Amino acid sequence: MRLIVGISGASGVIYGIRMLEVLKGQPEVETHLVISNGGKLNIALETDWNVKDVEALADEVHSDQNLAATIASGSFKTGGMVVAPCSMKSLSGVVNSYADTLLVRAADVVLKENRPLVLMPRETPLHTGHLRLLHEAALMGITIAPPMPAFYNEPQCIDDLINHNIGRILDLFDIDNSIVKRWAGAQPKRT
Repeated sequence: MRLIVGISGASGVIYGIRMLEVLKGQPEVETHLVISNGGKLNIALETDWNVKDVEALADEVHSDQNLAATIASGSFKTGGMVVAPCSMKSLSGVVNSYADTLLVRAADVVLKENRPLVLMPRETPLHTGHLRLLHEAALMGITIAPPMPAFYNEPQCIDDLINHNIGRILDLFDIDNSIVKRWAGAQPKRT
């Protein structure tokens, strides 16, 4: 399966990076990466990664300005797309089909071809405009998956929280992963 991974300019670029790290070990998944300018800036601001090393995790890297890339066409078959994280600007572009960048155009193509599109919005608090866009996105069939921490899995560190969110996103594409601690029902607390 081909999976498009978009990293936009919201805080939380580690979600896209971790997704690429996990998918790097999945020979059945071919990753196509597009990073917005804001995403590149946040990689430098929020992580110890450099953009070239993040790009090296993907099978194919596309410039956000290349509207003639393979992923800009519906005839290029993919299994869908994840935007992790998804800025409000990118969300607005997707909802309004304002495809002036490859990240938004690829999402638009995924939608028109009825393929899964998952957005991980990273903004808080949300105002009415954000909520309206998220509602419209959901009505369009987009899966909205904000990175919300789960605590039933007893996370011990930030990586546990990141992994759980990414694992749950991969579940949406039926991609096997071992990074999610699955719910096994209520268990008595150990003392």
